[in-house]
Amino acid sequence: MAVKSLYVEPDESVQEVHWSALECHDVFKIYRSGPVETVALRGLDLRIERGESIAILGPSGCGKSTLLALAAGLDEPSAGELRVWGRSLGRLDEAELAAYRARDLAIVFQSENLWANLSAQENVAVSLRFAGHTDAEAAARESLSAFGLRERRSHRAAALSGGEQQRVAIAAAAARRARLVLADEPTGELDRRNEEIVLDALEQLRADYDSTVVIVTHSEPVAARAQRVIELHDGRLAA
Repeated sequence: MAVKSLYVEPDESVQEVHWSALECHDVFKIYRSGPVETVALRGLDLRIERGESIAILGPSGCGKSTLLALAAGLDEPSAGELRVWGRSLGRLDEAELAAYRARDLAIVFQSENLWANLSAQENVAVSLRFAGHTDAEAAARESLSAFGLRERRSHRAAALSGGEQQRVAIAAAAARRARLVLADEPTGELDRRNEEIVLDALEQLRADYDSTVVIVTHSEPVAARAQRVIELHDGRLAA
């Protein structure tokens, strides 16, 4: 059975209908360990539009990864609200959150994106089956070819280079037509050549599939590839 997308195409006949991909309204996130409190986000207000390429830049501990976890629905804010295409994540039940992650969301981590013992094609097909795709194998082959991995699709993930593994993860996002792609330091373990290849693939994903791409990074050269750069310091937007 197909998983229903959280995203619904706006009715263009209705004037002034516009849904941002992601909105944060006065978001706080506080972690507590006994009497100790750590404030990761401090009243964050942020709007990311559909089809944008955004880089979130800042030092370790500034709240970048916390923001991604909240946007993925993997954690809840201590206060405030996050909205995805106009719907509050805090108001979704577990089934709706699971459908959102399976159909609309893709996360590209720094490493360990894939099942090591499965082939590139099997990795992409598995994610498509979770999303309820009816012809996962064919869609996986097509997407891998689009991202320059036609000759590598039968190779086990463990036998692929770091850059190839990242491109497989991006191909999986494209095959699912993921509306929101969260990339957490996706080039952190890559050399300069593979970094450029992966960043090109993320831009291809945005341009060809109208995906909103949010990249968390420490690197100013990586951030410079995005359409817009947001700097976080101590859980707040930098001036």
